[in-house]
Amino acid sequence: MKIRFLVLLLFVAKIGFTQSETLDEQKRTNINTITSLFKAKNIDQLAKHINYPLNREYPLLSIQNEADFKQRFSEVFDDKLVALITNSKAEQWEEVGWRGIMLNDGVIWMDSDNGKIKAINYESETERKNRTALIAKDKENLHSSLKTFDNPTLKLKTKKHIIRIDQLANNTYRYASWNITDKESSKPNLVLSDGDYEFQGNGGNYAITFTNGLYTYTIYRNSISKDDEPEATLEVLKNDQIVLTENGKLIY
Repeated sequence: MKIRFLVLLLFVAKIGFTQSETLDEQKRTNINTITSLFKAKNIDQLAKHINYPLNREYPLLSIQNEADFKQRFSEVFDDKLVALITNSKAEQWEEVGWRGIMLNDGVIWMDSDNGKIKAINYESETERKNRTALIAKDKENLHSSLKTFDNPTLKLKTKKHIIRIDQLANNTYRYASWNITDKESSKPNLVLSDGDYEFQGNGGNYAITFTNGLYTYTIYRNSISKDDEPEATLEVLKNDQIVLTENGKLIY
């Protein structure tokens, strides 16, 4: 397996400008609002400053609404993450085009337009333990040939397929797919190994590509995307020509 890091180049118009100086007054106000609410531990108001759903690392469920956020706040925002936000300096926040404004190279992402938190690339110890328990339960419902893996990377449903990708112990990736009407406890129609994982920027987006003879199968995961983009997309090529594209929705 190869892992390729795509370097996101940020150009500034003047040498010596800090990234905070590129943010306009409204965006700086939005950042101050968020940090002040964390300092005050005002969870009720923070719940109004989130773009829902707020995705968590699979197989943790996304946070769907304000009530869900309030209930799970302490699971996501432990003391370490809260301290990172409340103690952050203006120069630690950077705007990255349409992706939004990020803190510390993408630990937190804020929507540039409405000033709401849109993504969190951080896992607390509580979330880690919860994920471990969910992974164990997930394995119980899988076909016997697929039970051995370290981490489930994602699972999605397209118009015709159920697809899951798992990370194996040797840090490689495995692809398995079923017909849309099949159960994961049944034998998969297709299993591919040695996926090529490619980070796409530092917002959490990535692509995983598998080779099967003349065919390549790529899953694009859009953790941070424009409003009209799907959560994930399957693209199949034969001899470098697209033969299938299916948008997918994550399932848990």
